[in-house]
Amino acid sequence: MTAQTFDDFPATPDAVATLVANHRQFLSFLEKRVESREVAEDILQEAFVRGLDSESLQAAESATAWFYRALRNAIVDHYRRRGTEARVLEQVAAETSDEVQPDVELMDTVCSCIKTLLGALKPEYARALQRVELDDVSVRDYAAEEQMTANAAGVRVFRAREALKRRLIQSCGTCADHGCLDCRCGMRERLPKSC
Repeated sequence: MTAQTFDDFPATPDAVATLVANHRQFLSFLEKRVESREVAEDILQEAFVRGLDSESLQAAESATAWFYRALRNAIVDHYRRRGTEARVLEQVAAETSDEVQPDVELMDTVCSCIKTLLGALKPEYARALQRVELDDVSVRDYAAEEQMTANAAGVRVFRAREALKRRLIQSCGTCADHGCLDCRCGMRERLPKSC
């Protein structure tokens, strides 16, 4: 593959030079019409590429007017895409807004196994998982309870999860890979019946 030069594009070199010379004005035009400079730069870059590939961009004297029309069309396309994305997100949110109730029997089994294994962890790890995972306390609230920063609490919860994962694999072996739903390691028989 060879590198392209301006001679490889349908636009004339004079038209390209005119567009490049007006880059700052084009960017300013876009910034006033879209939500951020980054979006404006993206739209401008895409418009330059399309403009260079266009057979319509021939004469330097009409290049600026032609390019402003192209930018207006690009803005319209941008907002159409955003509108479509917003509608899709709203639809997904509406579909998932119904709260799904967990399977009680499944939760009892998993919670029992986890609670038993928590005792094998460092006390601070066990407490972190109990509060954040089982009691459904936010990491920020847990951090306040423990008088530590939210960042430090997040690290502790992460390390506790990793330690629990290792204990679960040691205790349950390969059935842990299947979510302990078809447990054959004998752990189920040693567990209390509820969380």
